[in-house]
Amino acid sequence: MKFASIRLIAADIEAMVGFYEMVTGQPAEWLAPVFAEIVTPSATLAIGSAETVALFEAGSAEPRANRTAIIEFLVDDVDADYARLKGKVEIIHAPKVMPWGNRSVQFRDPEGTAVALFMPVTDAAKARFGSR
Repeated sequence: MKFASIRLIAADIEAMVGFYEMVTGQPAEWLAPVFAEIVTPSATLAIGSAETVALFEAGSAEPRANRTAIIEFLVDDVDADYARLKGKVEIIHAPKVMPWGNRSVQFRDPEGTAVALFMPVTDAAKARFGSR
C-alpha cells in the first residue's frame, strides 16, 4: 500500500487552491473545474469542491468541519516562511520548538483546517527526517 494524498473538501475551491499555492509555492494542477491537486515531491494535497461529495455519498464529507487533522509541510526555514505568510494567514501559533524536536508554526486555511510548517532542529528530529 502506498499513501497517495490527502483530500480537502472546499466550499470555495478557488480560495482554497489559491491559499495552498501561496503556502507551498507550487502551482495547482486542475484536473476538473471542481478538483485540483498540489503535487509536492513527497505527497499530494487534493482539493475538491463541495459538489464532488455527491459523487461518493451525499453528506459523507463537509467543508469547514475539520478540527482533527493538521496538514504538515516540511520546510527549510520556518522563520522565513512565517515572515512571508504573517498577515496573510490566520496564525494559530508563532514559530516555536515542539517537545518532539521540530520548530513549527501553525495557521488555518480559509476553511479552518490547521496547517503546520516545520523543520527538525534537534539531533533526534534531524535523524528522523534524514537531515543533519
